[in-house]
Amino acid sequence: TVLTDIADSLEKQTWRKRYRHLDQSDRDRMEALLASGHKQAEIARILKVDKGTVSREIKKRRLRIGTYDASVAQHKANIKRSNSKYQGMKIEKHPAMRTFIIEQLALHRSPDEIAGYMERIHMSPRIRANAIYKWLYSSYGNGYAKHLCTKRHRRKPRKQNPVQRVMIPNAVSISKRFLGATNKTRYRHFDGDTMVSPKRSGSTASIAMAVERKINFIVGTKMPNLKPVEMHVAVERMHDRVRMRSVTLDRGIENRSHQSWSVPAFFADPHSPWQKPHVENNIGLLRRWFIPKKTNLALVSEIELQTYISILNHKYRKSLGYKSAYEVALEHGIIKK
Repeated sequence: TVLTDIADSLEKQTWRKRYRHLDQSDRDRMEALLASGHKQAEIARILKVDKGTVSREIKKRRLRIGTYDASVAQHKANIKRSNSKYQGMKIEKHPAMRTFIIEQLALHRSPDEIAGYMERIHMSPRIRANAIYKWLYSSYGNGYAKHLCTKRHRRKPRKQNPVQRVMIPNAVSISKRFLGATNKTRYRHFDGDTMVSPKRSGSTASIAMAVERKINFIVGTKMPNLKPVEMHVAVERMHDRVRMRSVTLDRGIENRSHQSWSVPAFFADPHSPWQKPHVENNIGLLRRWFIPKKTNLALVSEIELQTYISILNHKYRKSLGYKSAYEVALEHGIIKK
């Protein structure tokens, strides 16, 4: 008898440790056992759960007439399980944490900063930045999303079917650009790129730019759009002004007709703008000084563009011994007279 009691006690402890949710098969067996007259303790032993689990299951999920139906019980369990958690529940359950996060957001702190600071000061309970974003994008914290730098009130949707980019035919890798080149022939190699008008403006006007890699001499021209034909015309127009041994570009659709250009073209790796830093940096200068972002380029005339480029080319640069790029370009015969 003593051994039996010890075995029962150990068995009960094992059941408690192995807590699990009842599934459809458990409820079907429970319905059949109840219909055959088995007691709750016997059903618990067969299902290998605690008898309290069986008692609560019958009490909470039986029908109004008092009988137990497995299908109805499973439906009720699924509904309760689906409503057990909601977006931002961890923040909403802790008012002090909620107040702290709102105060930090009002001080222009990002969710990443707030989560990192909470970890630094060992605030409990601790949450991650994605939990704060979930709360901000939920109905509970949506009113405070205005404090984000993006002012975004919902998660940015991901493109399910991204547009496939048109491949550049016979693209020559950037790694082959300086094969066999000497220090003298390293001049007159240009980085190229384009500036475009914002989509909201409804304009397709663009600017093609090329920058000499050694001295940062800028040359550029306007284009009515980004069609390959217009890019071909722009490259030839720039080549008429300066001597170009090569031009390095990204893999945009406007560069598809590179084989018809009079200048050899090399292409950076996909998504690698740092491989043509000179044109990226000088486009940034042009943006900061004269043509800020969101400017409709259709409103910028060719004369104005050449004036802006000339100002930048005549700036004294420390890297050139405080000479201007225009002066050095004349010395090396880059500019065609």
